[in-house]
Amino acid sequence: MTKHSDFQVSPSRRPIRECVGLIVNGTNAAAAIKTIAAAETAGVQQIWMTQAPWSPDVLTTLAVAAIKTSVVCLGTSIVPTYTRHPVVLAQQVLALHDVAPGRLRLGIGPSHRVIVEDMYGLSQTTPLVHLREYVKVLHSILRDGKVDHHGEFFNIVIKFPRKAQTSVLISTLGKKAFQLAGEVADGALSWMCPVPYLLHTGIPLLRKAAIANGRSYPPPLVAHVAVALSQDHDSVMVEGHKMFDMYAMFPFYVKMFADAGFPLTSDKRVTDDLVNNIIISGNEDTVATSLTKLLDAGLDELMISLVPVIDEKYEQTQLMRLIGQL
Repeated sequence: MTKHSDFQVSPSRRPIRECVGLIVNGTNAAAAIKTIAAAETAGVQQIWMTQAPWSPDVLTTLAVAAIKTSVVCLGTSIVPTYTRHPVVLAQQVLALHDVAPGRLRLGIGPSHRVIVEDMYGLSQTTPLVHLREYVKVLHSILRDGKVDHHGEFFNIVIKFPRKAQTSVLISTLGKKAFQLAGEVADGALSWMCPVPYLLHTGIPLLRKAAIANGRSYPPPLVAHVAVALSQDHDSVMVEGHKMFDMYAMFPFYVKMFADAGFPLTSDKRVTDDLVNNIIISGNEDTVATSLTKLLDAGLDELMISLVPVIDEKYEQTQLMRLIGQL
């Protein structure tokens, strides 16, 4: 339901199927592993998983999935930084790299104060400053196999037996996060961001920061897009609100929605316009065409979450096949 006609077409890119990944629900690890294996069989080339506070550990799930698959890339979007020391996370990355060399894309982010402080009982004061230092430590360990770092948050001296050339991507919602991604990250990950906001605000900030920091090319943005394989607009709206209204409780999202031109309603819910903008709906041909247009518009990559409308299992199989045949 996103309007794509106003977007400019970007230069040539990789084959479409290499630029579109599937988000797999990790609430049950065993089920997620089966889904990932089925997705690879269907031709999906990139899997993404989120890390909710109440869900099984995503890197453990992906490590098992790596054994059950052969080539599909496995990404996290995201692993929260405040709950894991960077050395511990590097150890997990090294283990997965040993099992599936080159197949992990590590997405990390600071999460939100309501989670970090209210659920975990930790302090979160300057999340982007913390994230910058965290990325620096991770890069040192993964690229150089060692780190001698003494900063505001971490004092670490350690040497690893080998390296793991794993990309480190960071979550991007606000303008400063896009700038940080352009400065230090190997990629950016958006979530629930309207496409016009990404194209006209996020990506320009990311690219400008990359150029200002002397980078030869900007890191890619992997944009979250929701898909409903249904032509029943009213049902799509109902299910979309079920999924999206929860984001009204997170201040960072509320600010981003407002900056993107979609402030909350008077009763503190996301608007129908926002749901319409984030969800692509229709039959398989319509959705495939819309995904292609988003990439033509200037988004580097997409990670697709399913908005189930009638039969989640069947619709997920449809979505796997659609992505695998792009």
